[in-house]
Amino acid sequence: MRAMTFARAQRASPGARHSGRSGATLVEIILALVLIGVVGTAIGHTLLRQQRFYRGTSELLHAREGVRDAMELLSTDIRGMSIADTVRLLADSAIEFFANVGSSVVCQLATTAVGLPGVSLGRGNVLTAFTSTPDTGDLAVFLKDSIDAGSEWERHRINGFGPRSLAVACPASTDLGRNADIAAGTAGFLLELSSPLGGHVSVGSPVRFVRRGRYSLYHGSDGDWYLGYRRCNAVGASSCGPIQPLSGPYRDYSSDPERTGLRFEYFDRSGRRLAPNESALGLARIDIAARAESRQRLEGRVSNPADSATMAIAIRNRSP
Repeated sequence: MRAMTFARAQRASPGARHSGRSGATLVEIILALVLIGVVGTAIGHTLLRQQRFYRGTSELLHAREGVRDAMELLSTDIRGMSIADTVRLLADSAIEFFANVGSSVVCQLATTAVGLPGVSLGRGNVLTAFTSTPDTGDLAVFLKDSIDAGSEWERHRINGFGPRSLAVACPASTDLGRNADIAAGTAGFLLELSSPLGGHVSVGSPVRFVRRGRYSLYHGSDGDWYLGYRRCNAVGASSCGPIQPLSGPYRDYSSDPERTGLRFEYFDRSGRRLAPNESALGLARIDIAARAESRQRLEGRVSNPADSATMAIAIRNRSP
C-alpha cells in the first residue's frame, strides 16, 4: 500500500524526481572556455618557440657548412696554383688567379693539335683527369724539359677540346694507348691550340689545364654579403663574367680585419706580410679568415647565428 502511494506521488510531481540534478551554468561555461583558451595559447607559444629554435639551429648549421665548404674550395684551388705567372690580383677581400681544372699527358702531337688519352683506361690506369672540362676560355700549359734550357712551362690558348676515338687520339704505337682499350671503344681527347707548340714538347710530356677566376666577397641584391666566383678571360687585362654565389651570408665588408666577413692576407716564405702593390712572385702563404652570419628574428630581437674559421694555405708551386 505504501509502495503504491509513493509511486503515485512520484507521478503526481514530476519536478520532485529531478530536484537533485542541475546543468552547467553560464558562468561555468565561460570559465571553461577561458581556461581552454589559456592552455591553447600556452601550447601555441611553446610550439612557436620550438619552431623558431629549430629554424635558428638550421641557420647556424647552414652558416657552419658554408664556411667549411668555402675553406675547402679555396684551399684546393690556391694550394695548387703556380706563382710564376698565374696570380693576377691580391686584395684584402678578393683574389684572382689561374686554377688547375685538369691534367693529362701528350699522346701524339701535330703543329696545333694534341691527342690525349682517355679518362677511363684498362687496368686502372689514370693518365687524364678533370675537375671541370676544359674549353676555349682556358689555357693548356705544357712542360718543356731539355738539357740546354732546363724545365719550364709553355702556355697556349685552347681553340677546341672534345672527345676523339682512342685509335686517333692515342694509338697503340705511342705506348700510351692499349689495343684492349681501343678495341673496347674507349674515347680519348683532341686538343686544338691557338698557336703552334714549341720545341722540347714530346709524347709523354705533362700538360695542365688552367682557368682564370676571381674569388671575392660581394654585396648581394638582398642586402647580405656572400663569397662569389667569377670566371675571367684567359689573357690580357682582367675582364670577368657575372658573379656566382658560392656560400654565405657573411658579415659585411669592413677595412677592420677583425670585423670583415672575408679577409685574405699574403706572406712570403719568411713570414713577412706582402704589400698590396708588391709582386706576387714572393708569395708563399695565404691566410684566410671567414666569418659567416645570418639574421634570424626571435621574440622581437634579431639573432645572428654565426660561425668563423681561419686557415693558412701554403703554396705548393711557389718560386724557389
